[in-house]
Amino acid sequence: MGINNIPAKVCTYSCVYCQVGRTTRMLNDRSTFFEPEDIFRDVQRRLTEAKEASERVDYLTFVPDGEPTLDMNLGPEIMLLRELKVPVGVITNSSLLWRDDVKEDLAKADWVSLKIDAVQEVAWRRINRPHKGILLPTVLDGIRAFAKAFAGKLVSETMLVRGVNDGEGGGLEEVADFLHEVQPHVAYLSIPTRPPADRDVRSPDEEALNGAYQILADKVRRVEYLVGYEGDDFASTGEIEKDLLNITAVHPMREEAVRALLARVGSPWETVERMVGRGDLVKTEYGGRTFYMRRLAKNREAAA
Repeated sequence: MGINNIPAKVCTYSCVYCQVGRTTRMLNDRSTFFEPEDIFRDVQRRLTEAKEASERVDYLTFVPDGEPTLDMNLGPEIMLLRELKVPVGVITNSSLLWRDDVKEDLAKADWVSLKIDAVQEVAWRRINRPHKGILLPTVLDGIRAFAKAFAGKLVSETMLVRGVNDGEGGGLEEVADFLHEVQPHVAYLSIPTRPPADRDVRSPDEEALNGAYQILADKVRRVEYLVGYEGDDFASTGEIEKDLLNITAVHPMREEAVRALLARVGSPWETVERMVGRGDLVKTEYGGRTFYMRRLAKNREAAA
């Protein structure tokens, strides 16, 4: 269940890919926006409605139309929500983690997602377009300190933008090295899936996405795609196709792994060839090996 604790587009960044448009009020200092008790009552009411509708709520997650840690009341709000006996999460762009009070507030959460799109100055400024008072080295030091101390589940998200941080020279190797220090429970790779703030922003293709996965997977224990798939949106003639689509929506599969899966269920290689021919799967090469991955939705539409 998402919680919006910040007025629309109040943020420390004005990311080129932001799905809710350009930031209208750039801040780098915390402020008070809503009363914690009001947020608690609204969430409590919505939880009651969800229970009555038999809806499952895994997390109460602060994911506003801006940066949640700008809220000076974030810590008290988290503590109030914990009374509802549902885990609390926060999705942050990490820009204020250099502040001790922000680290203390986030430490109260059960699950925290940190945005780490770039660790090189040029790419960071091109993608995230930060407030002029925010310095990248300070942000990175804050992330390191928080990751070392946080007792909950920590994940990261890296948004890939074509021509900026998705290929050679884009700084992904440095991102991977930094994530190796942080060691999140999962390092997510995402792509713009909704209309971005900057119309020139484009998603990487499947080959670049596979390459990014391999670079991060070499340094981080678990890497997964977060690319906007919602359910099983491909027609399937058998369970093996459904399995292949589900697996490759999260990470690429080496050809050897695909063949082993087919052998276990007694399905012929023609199954994969048929899926590639239909445009459901994409065959791509990396490091001298062949991989198969689910075609990105936008590219599948273009091929249809």
